[in-house]
Parts: sequence; C-alpha cells; structure tokens
Amino acid sequence: MVSCNPLKIQKNIPLAPLTTLKIGGPARFFVRAETEQQVVEALDYAKYERLDLFVLGGGSNILVSDEGFDGLVLQVALKGILLSAECGVRSAESERIEADSTSVTVQAGEDWDRFVAYCVENDLAGVECLSGIPGFVGGTPVQNVGAYGQEISETIVSVRCLDRTTGSITDLTNAECGFGYRTSIFNTSMRDGYIVLAVTYSLVKGGAPKIGYKDIKEFFTGREPTLSETREAVLRIRAAKSMVIDENDPNSRSAGSFFKNPIVERELLAKISKKLRIDSVPHFDVDKDRVKIPAAWLIENAGFYKGFAMGNAGISTNHSLAIINRGNATAKDVLALKDRIVSGVQGKFGIELRPEPIFIGF
Repeated sequence: MVSCNPLKIQKNIPLAPLTTLKIGGPARFFVRAETEQQVVEALDYAKYERLDLFVLGGGSNILVSDEGFDGLVLQVALKGILLSAECGVRSAESERIEADSTSVTVQAGEDWDRFVAYCVENDLAGVECLSGIPGFVGGTPVQNVGAYGQEISETIVSVRCLDRTTGSITDLTNAECGFGYRTSIFNTSMRDGYIVLAVTYSLVKGGAPKIGYKDIKEFFTGREPTLSETREAVLRIRAAKSMVIDENDPNSRSAGSFFKNPIVERELLAKISKKLRIDSVPHFDVDKDRVKIPAAWLIENAGFYKGFAMGNAGISTNHSLAIINRGNATAKDVLALKDRIVSGVQGKFGIELRPEPIFIGF
C-alpha cells in the first residue's frame, strides 16, 4: 500500500536553527512527519537502515553536539486540537470527580504556548501558569513540564504514543506515565521506548487560575486574577528573566533552565545553613525528610553571578539558571561552563546539580 503522503528523507540538515540554543551540527538524515503514518514509516526506515533515532520537538530543551547526530532525526509535526465536554471525569491528581471538566486532545506538533493561549481564550483553567514555555506539546509529558506552582501531570489524562519496539500505537494513562519532578517514563525507565503523538488534558471550564507561587501572589497583591491576567503576569515575569523566546534578546538564546532544583535530605539543609551562618536556606518542602533547594540560589552562592561568562557561553544576565549562547558558542563551550558550575556547587555545598536538557549526539 502506497502512502498518499510519501516520506521525505533529507540529508545533512543543520540542527542548530531548530533549537533554542542555536547550537549543534547536522543530522545525517532528517524527516518532518505531519501524519501518524509518516511517524510509523520513519520508525520503520530507521529500523531497516539500523539508524539511531532521535525525536525532535520544538528544540527547546536539548543540546546538540558540534558533530551533529549520526542517525535519523524525526521531527513530529502533527497538528490539531480537539475539544470535547466531559461528564464526571476523574481528576489526574486524585480520585475526586470533576463534573465541569473539558477534555482537550492536542497533537504533538502543536506549539505549546499557542495551546496555552487557546485554553485561556476558551476559559479553560489548568495550564495558565505554564505560559511562555517554548517547545511543542509532545515534549510536555516527557519532562513533566512545570512552572510557577503548576505541573503538566496535574492535567494530563492520557498520552497517545507509538511503541518503538512493537510499532503499535497505544494510549498510556496518567498513572502509566510515571510522573515525578521533571521526570516520566519517557525520560527514565522507558527512554527511547515511545514516540509521543498526542496528549489529552482535562481542564476546567470557568475554573480559577492556580495562584500558589510566590512571584504570582506578589504580582497580584492579594486580589483574585482572571485566567487572562494570570497568563499575562506569567509572560511578564518570564520575559523579565529572558525566559520567553525573543529574537531581539540574546539572553533568551538558551535551553531554558539548565539545571533541576536538587532534592536533598533536611540534614544537609541544616548543615548548609550552619556552614553559611544563615537562619534558613531557601527551600520548598517535598516530604517530612526531604526539601527542594533552588538551583539558582546554589549557583549564585557558589560564585557564579548573572552574566558570568566562559568564552562564547555564559549565564544569562537576567536568570542564573539559564546557560546562554552569547554568540557562536559551541556545544563544547556550553559543556565546559556546565561542568564548572556543577563542580563549583558540588565543592561548596556537596550537592550535585543535574542538567535538564537532553544531550544529543555525544
């Protein structure tokens, strides 16, 4: 059977322009898939040719090696949003019933922030604090994307995937995705096991925005904002930190937050406070035994100030968690700076920072 949309295999396609860091060599082979059938055919091609396969979304959370990727890069570009009302839908985060929930199924190649705007415009609550995050919808379950007190796992109902081993298409429930802090089965136990095709979210029609994060609370000084006002506030806060992609802002030439906020034992937190002779190190409670310390605080207090630079790679002048391409930076430059920051924080606090981006072609 011949596909009505034959697969187009391209060679030696530069990957740097397809990433937010604007760094990296070419893909030996490249496919842009606009249908599920093309995704299946691309997977079959990679298997037949015995090629390594990397699935590319919006390029917002990756660092590509200077040599590029010696295999097939598959960009999933499926488009479409399907909205449908639900009755008695189970919340992803509990067993309670959300009678006013609305199911929204979004194809993996949709721009994430455009989808958030669509939700806000349609009075659908649940993703408003995730405004301004670059990338495609398909990447949100992989990293369990979160910001300003909201995580995508709170609203995901299911993820439609292509099983890379069997070649079959399956729908994984929220529980089957194994969500944790910036993790899921897609980047841990089943890394390279699935290709995300679409994501279904359960959002609340007419629901109130989630105002739990300190920066958002302070922005509104006690009053209750609308979804639209919350989105605008998040965009303004992110823009002030150069965390919204802007071609005119060199600080936004980054992969977003480069390090995860480390989760440590309370014992270590107490030791750090005693060592620095301060009453309290900034932290968020995880459970009775563990806390999460802001990586930005650790980086700054290890001596890496905003604007710190090593050649063409540097730390954003507006956000100490973002490593930026200051102009003509290489992947090697970024890794050298990353290693120096990790070493500095480890040496001062005994905490190993772990990077958020995926490293491709190394």
